[in-house]
Amino acid sequence: MDAMRPRGPRLLIRKSIEQVQFECGNQHLKRTLGPVNLVFFGIGCIIGAGIYVMTGNAAADYAGPAVMLSFVIAGLACAFAGFCYAELASCMPVAGSAYTYSYTTLGEVFAWIMGWLLVLEYGVAAATVAAGWSGNVTSLLGNFGVHLPAFTTTAFLQASSVHGITEFTGGHGLNLLGAAGIMAITLLLVLGVSESAKVNNVIVVVKVGVLLAFIAVGIFFIHPANWHPFIPKSEGGLKYGTAGIFRAASTIFFAYVGFEAVSTAAAEAKNPARDMPIGILGSLFVCTLLYIVVAAVLTGMVPFRKLGGPAPIALAVNYMGPAYDWFAVCIKIGAVAGLTSVMLILTYGQTRIFFSMARDGLLPKMFSTLHPRFRTPWIGTLLLGSAIAVATALLPIDILGNLVSLGTAVAFAIVCISVLWLRAKAPDMHRPYTAPGGIWTPILGIIGSLVMAAPLLADIILSAVHGDVIPASILGSYIAIGAVIYIGYGLRHSRLAQGLGQRDVDGIPGPGALQAELHGIGKDHA
Repeated sequence: MDAMRPRGPRLLIRKSIEQVQFECGNQHLKRTLGPVNLVFFGIGCIIGAGIYVMTGNAAADYAGPAVMLSFVIAGLACAFAGFCYAELASCMPVAGSAYTYSYTTLGEVFAWIMGWLLVLEYGVAAATVAAGWSGNVTSLLGNFGVHLPAFTTTAFLQASSVHGITEFTGGHGLNLLGAAGIMAITLLLVLGVSESAKVNNVIVVVKVGVLLAFIAVGIFFIHPANWHPFIPKSEGGLKYGTAGIFRAASTIFFAYVGFEAVSTAAAEAKNPARDMPIGILGSLFVCTLLYIVVAAVLTGMVPFRKLGGPAPIALAVNYMGPAYDWFAVCIKIGAVAGLTSVMLILTYGQTRIFFSMARDGLLPKMFSTLHPRFRTPWIGTLLLGSAIAVATALLPIDILGNLVSLGTAVAFAIVCISVLWLRAKAPDMHRPYTAPGGIWTPILGIIGSLVMAAPLLADIILSAVHGDVIPASILGSYIAIGAVIYIGYGLRHSRLAQGLGQRDVDGIPGPGALQAELHGIGKDHA
């Protein structure tokens, strides 16, 4: 049993590989997913608010038509991180995904940091999707003559770009529509939502179908003059020019949030060594290609400076004229349906991440308290849903999207570092899949993640220097809150530090089991 004991100094105490693999052995998941299933699942997870929402802002504020190049850069950064996810997932197919990887390799304090970063990747991402969902619902209702008051669909803070620096002003309204959407999703999750393979496949078809229809029709409304200049001349700071392309890449990095869900499907893959890289890289390639074509059509139809807003594709469809109102309605219905499913998946994932952390003792037990009837972590779900709804009502897409991209980039870097650490400390460990390229793949993954994070941090710093401290205050407060929770609670209640083992609670799955529900192959239900 010595191999099952925690390792390392107090802050760096680690779960042993044997302990994690022992816990993995109790999942009883069937290996039924082939490469096509994994690619399909990846496409369903990746396509969401990133393409429906963030593309317009990235083009309008930073890159212009060159946002197409930004997608290539962001996709490459994700590819190197994807190799690392595939390697870890093949040898540790666990419920906690990146959170548990960090707990096993780098130690408890890094596991906490990863868990807190995943709040950005899932919880704040859900708020961003809700903001985009609100914009698309508002646009759809407008087609039927229903016009909601602007203050009920506009976040309290609003962003504007001045000389390449993002500035924020307050008091514009409250995005009550987006907040209501999140609360409706939250109540569904409390009651218990189990996605079937058929429903998931339909959603994927709708998402991809909407984008393909937009491309097929929109290509006839392209004005090539809108693509000139392809790379707008720099206007200072990170606005346009080469710097703007990389700044836009860091913004649309958000468009790839969710691809890591493919890596958590290793426990269900028929042949992880072959299927995981195909699933991860295949879905990344397909989505990157689709994103580039959509961005080309979008910037060709509408002058890029007009694309800022929560619903750029809906705006482009409106440019087709009254004769295409029917098509606009179809596109917007598809977008709303697709974004609704993403809101559900992201909010679900966040509650299960907190469930895993609470089960480890790093968060209060209320986040793992099950409802006596619905068998869901209902208290934690309501608290998290309420927090996400508040963020939706107060914060604009610009802040939310940047926080998600920043958190995701740092999380990817930690995963790549975990691969380097595990190769050095456990070189003889059985790895069904090993990322190619030796140490260069995780190193390039780290570099790519830092390249994505750097413009976001630069924007926050530049904004603070010019007197707008709102983004820096939000980020600083977020970091401080995380530190206080860990020092005040997690450090003293860690089950691992107390020598207590971890078992699954009443069969409730962690976030890594989400794909089992989506494909109808798992035994667990939310």
